[in-house]
Amino acid sequence: MSHTAELIAVGTELLLGNICNTDAQMISQALSQLGINVFYHTVVGDNPDRVKAAVEIARNRADIIITTGGTGPTCDDLTKQALADAFGKQLIFHEESARRIRQYFETYLPHRTMTENNLQQAMLPEGCTVLDNDWGTAPGCAFESDGVRVIMLPGPPRECKAMLEHRVIPYLKGLSDGVICSRTLKLFGIGESNMESQLHDQMLSMQNPTLAPYAKEGECELRITAKAETEEKAQSMLDPVEQQLRAQFGDLIYGVDVKSLEACISNLLREQNLTLATAESCTGGLAAKRMTDLPGASQVFKGGVVCYANEVKHNILGVAQETLDQYGAVSAETAKELAVGACKVLGSDLAVSITGVAGPDPDEGKPVGLVYVGLARGEQVWVKETRLGQARDRIRNSAVLTAFDLVRRCLTGLPVE
Repeated sequence: MSHTAELIAVGTELLLGNICNTDAQMISQALSQLGINVFYHTVVGDNPDRVKAAVEIARNRADIIITTGGTGPTCDDLTKQALADAFGKQLIFHEESARRIRQYFETYLPHRTMTENNLQQAMLPEGCTVLDNDWGTAPGCAFESDGVRVIMLPGPPRECKAMLEHRVIPYLKGLSDGVICSRTLKLFGIGESNMESQLHDQMLSMQNPTLAPYAKEGECELRITAKAETEEKAQSMLDPVEQQLRAQFGDLIYGVDVKSLEACISNLLREQNLTLATAESCTGGLAAKRMTDLPGASQVFKGGVVCYANEVKHNILGVAQETLDQYGAVSAETAKELAVGACKVLGSDLAVSITGVAGPDPDEGKPVGLVYVGLARGEQVWVKETRLGQARDRIRNSAVLTAFDLVRRCLTGLPVE
């Protein structure tokens, strides 16, 4: 049976734009991997009548409703009561959840007095499956009524993510009469529309497995999903599709089920016992940030220099003044010397450099979007000239991805330029 889901996020702060609804993105991605269709996202404020109205709409067009937020101890935490009312259920005090709430305060908040209103979090719909929250105080819960599965999760993203991974996904897998497996191929160097046009007819004709494209800023994903009686059978159904896509897109595919391009090169650097450094002008340290966001980055990343000003390029990284005077900061020649300088100054095996015009105005008589990315490894130095459009953030992000892709190509023996 194919399931359809609707996500309902409860919180006036979401409607006002005070916070972003990151929970919905995270849950949608997880449901997609389980083969569950998400057709609607709803955001509703902290008002019981409007929450119930949203639920009434959702129950008529989805067989799984997942709510986030409104499960805490304050007066505006009304999701459980609204859902219970909508499905004709009573809220019952759950003693084990109350014990866990008290224990959480004793263990993690010993200097804070637990007020009685915290125990309202232990009021749960009768007959529900309690989803224990080991990352906070508010438990989640799940129940079935009139053919609709309802799952309630806390709103704080840290808690929601952990509950999703360790409580909800196992629960949802139990609803399936088969096994659903998926693989995500990550691509860099091709646009979404180009990729989709090449695969359009194939995607429309596929039923099991299915193939779906996803666009991220500067890169693309292709997710293959198959359903079968066993995991082994489902995985075997994915193999020929992956092989066909690899034959079609070749070295544009940088990984399968890898988190990001920086994670890919981090793994390659670790496997080859090599280190990387960065020299960044127009990206202002974005490449270094993305590398150091990864756990264990210190094993492979030496450091980075933000060389925004020409005197930093010259005095710190050793770019010749003659180079800057003759060719300018935004040039292939400067990119080469920046990469070589970063290797020397930071003592790394490889270094990437990024210098360009991120806008909003042209610089040195050069257009917005012109970026040079350099890569140095020993005596070898490569430079790639790119034209990355007009949007400042997009230019910066795409420049970083281009730098990482040069590293990836170098480490895997692919053509770099």
